[in-house]
Amino acid sequence: MEQIILNILDALKRGETVDDTALVRLVHAQVKRAGGDKRAFAKRRLLPYYQRVKREDPERWRSWGVTPELERGLLRVLRMKPRRSASGVATITVITKPWPCASDCRYCPCDVRMPKSYLHGEPACARAEQNWFDPYLQVATRLTALAQMGHATDKIELIILGGTWSDYPRAYQIWFVTELFRALNDDAISGVAANPMLAAPGEDPGAVLASATDVPAGVARRRERYRALGIPRDEDELHALTADMQAQVSRHVRSYNEAVRELYGPHSAYARLALEQTGTLEELERVQRENEHARHRVVGLVVETRPDAITPEALTLIRRLGATKVQMGIQSTDQAILDANRRSIPVARIAEAFSWLRAFGFKIHAHAMVNLLGATPASDRADYRRLVEDPAFMPDEVKLYPCALIEGTRLGDDFARGTWAPYRNEELVAVLRDDVLATPAFCRISRMIRDFSTRDIKAGNKHPNLRQLVEAGIEADGDASRAVREIRFREVGTAEVPLDELKLETCAYTTANTRERFLQWVLPDGRIAGFLRLSLPDATFIAAHADALPIGAGEAMIREVHVYGMATNVGEEGRAAQHQGLGRRLVERACELARAAGYERINVISAVGTREYYRALGFSDRGLYQQKELS
Repeated sequence: MEQIILNILDALKRGETVDDTALVRLVHAQVKRAGGDKRAFAKRRLLPYYQRVKREDPERWRSWGVTPELERGLLRVLRMKPRRSASGVATITVITKPWPCASDCRYCPCDVRMPKSYLHGEPACARAEQNWFDPYLQVATRLTALAQMGHATDKIELIILGGTWSDYPRAYQIWFVTELFRALNDDAISGVAANPMLAAPGEDPGAVLASATDVPAGVARRRERYRALGIPRDEDELHALTADMQAQVSRHVRSYNEAVRELYGPHSAYARLALEQTGTLEELERVQRENEHARHRVVGLVVETRPDAITPEALTLIRRLGATKVQMGIQSTDQAILDANRRSIPVARIAEAFSWLRAFGFKIHAHAMVNLLGATPASDRADYRRLVEDPAFMPDEVKLYPCALIEGTRLGDDFARGTWAPYRNEELVAVLRDDVLATPAFCRISRMIRDFSTRDIKAGNKHPNLRQLVEAGIEADGDASRAVREIRFREVGTAEVPLDELKLETCAYTTANTRERFLQWVLPDGRIAGFLRLSLPDATFIAAHADALPIGAGEAMIREVHVYGMATNVGEEGRAAQHQGLGRRLVERACELARAAGYERINVISAVGTREYYRALGFSDRGLYQQKELS
């Protein structure tokens, strides 16, 4: 292992490029010389090995002659999955515990081991279950993995998934978010031995985890508490506990809600645990203040909910929790399609939710589905255009999924009767291609598939690279590729940014209750290096809802500022777009536009970990936001 690291460093000193292909050659050459199993020198082991030597044997590490420049090069070589932090932020996804759901959609999975719509085989869900759905432990596990893969973890976006956030008890919501912040403040990263990914060939990953000796105190204490309560996490135990109930739910003998209430109800160990899962706003605000200066700062917090759960009261709490973005299951804006799929939310209520979210300053992340029961390729195209073009909606971000049949859903009955069938692959790719081309410049399509395994999908798309298929088709048509305005397609990613070629452009559009200004730093080829979302609220809307809104007349709102480039630790230099003053210049331009439009003050829906940044730009803390006078 040491010799491979030294060989990489020697190659870098000679000015050679060490990409994945070159790294494989170095590994194979060393295995041939020394013998052994090449899997023992896998890329995922090299960086943790380097980190361990640097931390535990500094004299040996110094003998390698690693300069700061060489270390940056080495980390680029050894970093796993570099796109994980290519947006400038490391993301940690956590899952809430199983809980009854107020909806019963035909297509929605009903895995009683998970919150509604999620399956225990999905990666984030499996991590959650192995950590007893504890938010602190989930963060610690993911933080450890990100650090060992070579990603900077000083800027964290927390994504809380699990059905409808506001369906959970208020005290549980507060506790859950408090523990997320606490784990980051505690720097709850375990050492190399605590990562089951690093099991040697033939070694039990569970044994690796159990043998870890440098487990943080907060992690160890929580694990022991769950074990003492007898709450299982072993796959065989979990299956035995839930198999019979799951079979009844899949046969529609019991509802998902009935099963969850019985499995996790008053007579279970989970109920005793629930008594401890309560928090106070005072403690939450304390850990938030601590996080403003922590090693791992929260620069974004996302919750997931339904449109009919969006109320001013719910959004006030969500904002106090520190959230900056809300994911919302729309699925369709066609009332007939919603009704056919038992997604019985009035389209007018969906539009109302968009207005409330925008007035509160949240970034709006909508979920949309094609190929629902009753839909056709033509109606899907029209539906998506309505979502991204109608002033009542116009989300900032979209998860665009094809509907898939999961065993046990009511959609299975429709499939058996022949009233629903998945689109042929060519049809599906063509619909998604047209949707990408219809997406405006201010909108980002974040995903095109769920993390369902192919064995869980009984009918529907089974291509994990669906997005690549769609984009490859677009890129094959040069004219179409140049027409793509969607953000993710244009992101600079991990590329270096020629700052002198950047141009600041403004995309203006109007929604039901705001005038929006999307400011973007773009290169001549259209790639985007950063952006800002400025909302200019309609004075009539603000006056009509003055008692429910946390903002007043004459106040503009910055809903998001994002600058791309590989995530680097604060203070590190590089040619990534971050740390080059692009964000500050976006904010300055937003203030100029708001002032010219007649607004007297400007708010920013800042995350906890960005409060200091905005204070340095002249913003002061005011209620749920930070505010600056536009004098």
